Formats: sequence, C-alpha cells, structure tokens
Amino acid sequence: MAKYSKKSQDYVESAMDRMKKGTLKSGSSGEKVKNPKQAIAIGLSEAREKGAKVPAKKTTAKKSSAKKPAMKKTSAKKTVAKKSATKKSATQKTAMKKTTMKKSSSK
Repeated sequence: MAKYSKKSQDYVESAMDRMKKGTLKSGSSGEKVKNPKQAIAIGLSEAREKGAKVPAKKTTAKKSSAKKPAMKKTSAKKTVAKKSATKKSATQKTAMKKTTMKKSSSK
C-alpha cells in the first residue's frame, strides 16, 4: 500500500517548481527557500493541511532519546561546602576601620 497519495505528490511537485522559480517562501521567516529538502517538507505540510494521505511527522523526541549513550555510574564526588562569611552592616565596617586606624596611629 502506498504511503503517499497522488494528491500529496502533486503538492510536493508544485512546491519544487515554486522553489526553482524563486517564489517559494518559508512560513516562519518569509525568506526564499533554496533547499530542495525544505521544499519537499513544505509540500508535504500543505498536503497534510488539505487532507491528502501523508504519514504523520516524525517527532524529534523519539530520535533524541534513542541516541543518548548510557550514563556510566561513577562515585559522586563530595563538594567542599563554602563557609559563608557573616555579613556585616556598613556601620560595623566603618567602625572597625576607625578602630584599626587609631591602633596603627598610636604605635
């Protein structure tokens, strides 16, 4: 049994002709289509919209999950926790500066 109907083939053919003439434009950006694969995709998309017999689009989620390599189990490295310095207010900082200056000047 054929995957694509004659009607869908006609849509792809017309999309290819429009690409060769330079009148086929991309849907999202509106730029001229120069790639034949993109023209075929546009023709099939138009055929789907009109109700022609065309297989469903392949989803990228299935492909990406199949290509992922198996994760190796490694021992988790312990990260050194950073000690957070206590935050001092601006007045405390200026008071500390004054006391250190007095100590250094008195010597």
